[in-house]
Amino acid sequence: MDHTKAEDYRFALLRQAEYSISVTKTAQLPADEGAEVAIAGRSNAGKSSVLNRLTERRSLARVSRTPGRTQAINYFTLDAQRRLVDLPGYGYAKVPEALRRSWGPLLERYLRARGSLRGLVIVMDIRHPLGPHDADLIAFSRSCGRPVHVLLNKADKLSRGAGLQVLAQLRRETLLAEVGLQLFSAQTGLGLADLHRQLAAWLGEKETPTSAGAESESQIGEKDSRSGQGGRDQIETARGPSAGLE
Repeated sequence: MDHTKAEDYRFALLRQAEYSISVTKTAQLPADEGAEVAIAGRSNAGKSSVLNRLTERRSLARVSRTPGRTQAINYFTLDAQRRLVDLPGYGYAKVPEALRRSWGPLLERYLRARGSLRGLVIVMDIRHPLGPHDADLIAFSRSCGRPVHVLLNKADKLSRGAGLQVLAQLRRETLLAEVGLQLFSAQTGLGLADLHRQLAAWLGEKETPTSAGAESESQIGEKDSRSGQGGRDQIETARGPSAGLE
């Protein structure tokens, strides 16, 4: 029996991530084959830091003091058939309006039609979660049948109790009822094993067996936040209809 602890789990393929191409038009997208996972989020939610922590590469995605620097769909190859996709950050007022308008149709076509897209990770700042743009993206993605997993990033900025309170509040949101939801910190690595396990499931690798009863802190937080509600113990991802993306 493999006694690897849940908090130690790593999807080794993610360490092989290499920048491939930046896409600003649908015609530039790579061949729609294999499997890919996209990462999205507000421009100041720490998306680039999450990507770097996920791949254990300090500068794979540029971390800028100026939000909104991701202005294209950036592809990172993992192997010949699997990819990570960094979507443009949204909600930053200083990004030129013409550029924001061009993102909308590109992202809409990508989310609607991309056959190899296995799931969408949405990064939120736990101190300012579920803004209007986040809600629009989640609703639109679910209407397209895309599994969604939400990271409440920067959980290290709050006490554990405060983080669990935010988690519990969001779990009561109807929009998030069938969406994966977890605490995360790109700074400390909190919740990293859970994220690795989710991507391994989406990208086709069986997760490493864990010792009986072993749970990571972010899983325990998810469980604690729903105690007494008869909720499911595991972090989940599902699909469902909703409204469109603005």
